[in-house]
Amino acid sequence: MRTLLAGLAGISVALAAAGVMAQDAAHAAPAAASPAAAAASGRPSVETTTIGDLIANDKTKAVLAKDYGPLLTYDGLDQIKGMTLRDISKFPQAQLDDAKLAVIQKDFDAIPAS
Repeated sequence: MRTLLAGLAGISVALAAAGVMAQDAAHAAPAAASPAAAAASGRPSVETTTIGDLIANDKTKAVLAKDYGPLLTYDGLDQIKGMTLRDISKFPQAQLDDAKLAVIQKDFDAIPAS
């Protein structure tokens, strides 16, 4: 009987933990879906839009010129066109931190939808 009660208690704890993990995942999902939603809507994103696509668009290129001008004159620009701004932010020499990415994204978001 004691073994049965201990087993049931263990199962209860495991199920409770699984429920907490599911709730955590549910709360994290909207934030994770945000860049995907931006990409699906065609809106520019520091997370999902490639640098090549950003510089090919006059409006997003103007944002980059204002907020992150050195990118446009970078000697290795052709080699990073397939990367996103988030991708290159992982390299210290890019001098592109989360605060700067947020400023750029805010300016992308301010571009009127076409």
